[in-house]
Amino acid sequence: MEKNHEVRKETGLIQIYTGNGKGKSTAAFGLALRAMGSGLRVVIIQFMKKGEWYGEINAFAQLPKIEVFSFGGHGFLKKGQPPGADHLAQAQNALNKAGEIMMDNWADMLILDELTNALYFELITEEEARALLALKPPHIELVITGRYAPDYLMESADLITEMVEIRHPYRLGITARRGIEY
Repeated sequence: MEKNHEVRKETGLIQIYTGNGKGKSTAAFGLALRAMGSGLRVVIIQFMKKGEWYGEINAFAQLPKIEVFSFGGHGFLKKGQPPGADHLAQAQNALNKAGEIMMDNWADMLILDELTNALYFELITEEEARALLALKPPHIELVITGRYAPDYLMESADLITEMVEIRHPYRLGITARRGIEY
């Protein structure tokens, strides 16, 4: 990816989209499109997701200035059960990639999709998350998504939006639909 540090000169903030409602990743991806449309370079790191299943990842592959890296293990995780080696390894790969991007100034906007879920399921530690935040260059807009955002992350944020579920079709037995929920 070509590095361009002249496009964005103002200070990058930290944004968090959290809560039990739908739309956290979608909000972040809308920001990615807006940033790309303004000439900014965007990198999306997905924790706990495999990119090939998500329609937005297929769309981003066709757009300039947005690069996506997906790091997901096999199967689902349950809180209280130890994560498998595959999930732990993929989370470390995502963490390492995010650190690399921040240290190399690859992007104007870095989206850490589902980072808070990786913390919740103990795929990465609080210390690792804090160390990653410490690497953030002043110009990068850092966007973090996922449920269960811990207080220490929220304290570092400049913008926090909580998505609250009021009604969801899942409660009626309607499962995730391709092109709508993924």
